[in-house]
Amino acid sequence: MNAMTFLINTAFDLYIMVVLLRVWLQWARADFYNPFSQFIVKATQPVVGPLRRMIPALGGLDLATVLFAYLLMVAKFVVLDLLTGGALTVSSGVFVFPAIALIKAAGKLLFWVLILRAILSWVSQGNNPVEYVFHQLTEPVCAPVRRIIPPIGGLDLSILVDFYRTPIY
Repeated sequence: MNAMTFLINTAFDLYIMVVLLRVWLQWARADFYNPFSQFIVKATQPVVGPLRRMIPALGGLDLATVLFAYLLMVAKFVVLDLLTGGALTVSSGVFVFPAIALIKAAGKLLFWVLILRAILSWVSQGNNPVEYVFHQLTEPVCAPVRRIIPPIGGLDLSILVDFYRTPIY
């Protein structure tokens, strides 16, 4: 039972991260012709495409994709609750806890993208398309810190400060 719970939890979490990456790519106006961005778009397009025709965007935020991520989180909670033998009850917690979990997942995603960007900056030659997208995604977060703490001897400390600011708990 624990293995099945782990697999279902992991599958939902990975796809929710992909959906959140799509929201983040649109918000940051990242390069959508990048192969990594194309993967994210193609992995979410079958569901998000029809939703976007019904739900309009609000400013720079794609509400259809955010709603899809929220519904995925609700489905994750319901499936895991049913798998562990809980009764399916509709209460306010069924709708509030997924919203909090979605915010937590966004914080985790920011944390891991910052870590991957730091690691890629050490080992990559700079021609990696994933590194380019990660740079576009994290630049709005790192640039304000970089204005206060400039790079010291080629070492960018803004990512370290952003690690500290990221809510991952």
